Amino acid sequence: MAAGWRTTRRGRTGASRRAAIIALACLLGSTSGLAQSRAAPPRQPNIVILLADDWGFSDVGAFGSEIATPHIDALARAGMRFANFHVSGSCSPTRAMLQTGVMNHRNGLGNMPETIPDEHRGKPGYDTVMNLRVVTIAELMKAAGYRTYLTGKWHLGSDAKRLPEARGYDRAFSLADAGADNFEQRPIEGLYDKANWTENGRPATLPRDYYSSTFVVEKMIEYIEADRDSGKPFLASINFLANHIPVQAPDSDIARYAAMYQDGWTALREARARRAAALGIVPAGTPMVTMPTTRDWQRLDADERAAAVRVMQAYGGMATAMDREIGRLVAHLKTTGDYDNTIFVFLSDNGAEPTNPFASLRNRLFLRMQYDLSTDNIGRRGSFSAIGPGWASAAASPLSGYKFSAAEGGLRVPLIIAWPGHGAIPAGAINDGLAHVTDLLPTLAELADVPLHEGTWQGRSVEPITGRSLVPMLKGAAGSVHGDAPLGYELSGNAALFRGDYKLVRNLPPTGDGRWRLYDIKTDPGETRDLSAAMPDRFAAMLSDYRAYARANGVLDMPAGYTADEQINRYAWEQQGRKRAIKAGLWLGGGLMALALLVWSWRRRRARG
Repeated sequence: MAAGWRTTRRGRTGASRRAAIIALACLLGSTSGLAQSRAAPPRQPNIVILLADDWGFSDVGAFGSEIATPHIDALARAGMRFANFHVSGSCSPTRAMLQTGVMNHRNGLGNMPETIPDEHRGKPGYDTVMNLRVVTIAELMKAAGYRTYLTGKWHLGSDAKRLPEARGYDRAFSLADAGADNFEQRPIEGLYDKANWTENGRPATLPRDYYSSTFVVEKMIEYIEADRDSGKPFLASINFLANHIPVQAPDSDIARYAAMYQDGWTALREARARRAAALGIVPAGTPMVTMPTTRDWQRLDADERAAAVRVMQAYGGMATAMDREIGRLVAHLKTTGDYDNTIFVFLSDNGAEPTNPFASLRNRLFLRMQYDLSTDNIGRRGSFSAIGPGWASAAASPLSGYKFSAAEGGLRVPLIIAWPGHGAIPAGAINDGLAHVTDLLPTLAELADVPLHEGTWQGRSVEPITGRSLVPMLKGAAGSVHGDAPLGYELSGNAALFRGDYKLVRNLPPTGDGRWRLYDIKTDPGETRDLSAAMPDRFAAMLSDYRAYARANGVLDMPAGYTADEQINRYAWEQQGRKRAIKAGLWLGGGLMALALLVWSWRRRRARG
């Protein structure tokens, strides 16, 4: 709470100072841009995108969670919750689709650098970075007179042409990697050599009192205030590291959950399903599957249960810490008079993370050399922890699957859109029509009255926007803006085709068996009843639709035996191998240079003698 109070006080001080300047300007008969901007807010709305990392479908209180998220819940009450909103099964493809309104294979993120198999590297659509054939929301908004800012995780490219400031952002403090430590400038050990933070394209240093969620909000407030005199509206993209691995939170936030999670993940999954149904997020009595990767809680020994309870307490604390920072931002915007004219968008980039970094002995030995893995230290500075598949399944409740999979638990996440001072969005409404992450760019552009490009941008051909504006749904229209049109998806061999209320889906091991199945995800969001045999015509038609999507988007088949988990492990150990080779090369090179210097010195002394 102390950090929140400091920011609020700073905001009030700044507001008082600006008010004094405006009063003086009026006394002098001034018509300065600052006075005009304070007296007459911009007609176009400000836009704040709040992107959570690896939050499951029911991780928000307003979607059924026991985790305290009062400020996100307040935005839900002020706006609309989308209960049937879909993203990608992992972060970078979602982020690229959010930025561009273009499907992931067309924007370069057919796969991520950490999960792409060697056979796909360099193939069209598999750039592993956001390509230069797409236009970002920042570029569109900037051309329409917006100030554009980004803080936090980027993970869409780290070279000079692909960092945020090269893609339309006026100011950006960004992390190029998938994740990093939340308390210090430290990478995920084993996956990266360093935490690649930059500010406006230059290597940046984090403050000594850094905590990720606090920092990305404070930096965004700093950016907004630095350019306030311009009088322009702003686009603020805040990309949290919470709740990506490593799960870490302030001690006080972890302590909030000290009496919780003792009953285990199955009990939590059931409790969340009941709350989500009571809230109207899913149909009452929604059936659920038990994931094959979920262990029986009762068969864990006492030490395993203690560690599992502690990591979920840290996970809840991490989410609550992030929510508190969102509250600080909202409070600041209320103080400055911006709140009522700001559109807020909250979403997660994919479902909850099931990866267990400790599944192999090699990983455990390596991580023990890098971190304090004691149970008491879980979630604290110097720790490394992850919730694993059991809790990830609970975070997705009542859905099946989680991050990386094409099951609903991997693709369906919470979405909230609120415009508090505008009556067009019904307050507290829930929409169960199909929506997709590519729809957000055209939605925000329409709400802000910003024109979209139509396949050309500044004299060059670009990928056309494939998303559809959700404005009709925001105004209360029933159903989905996609109607009965097919909507395809693929990542790492896990694939889906949505059409109306139906979903065709295939998951590779370990969450599936590679077979296609058909579900009515409106009445059966838990994907428990396969309709492929009962609806053979629909099954065949949707399979044909998927194949057409795959051809049009250049989707490649995965190598035999591929899984995203194994590929991440392979990537990490390859990185370590390269790191050791470089070190060995440096030692060898240094030794040879020292030997050469000794020989040269000996010969010189001999010549003189």
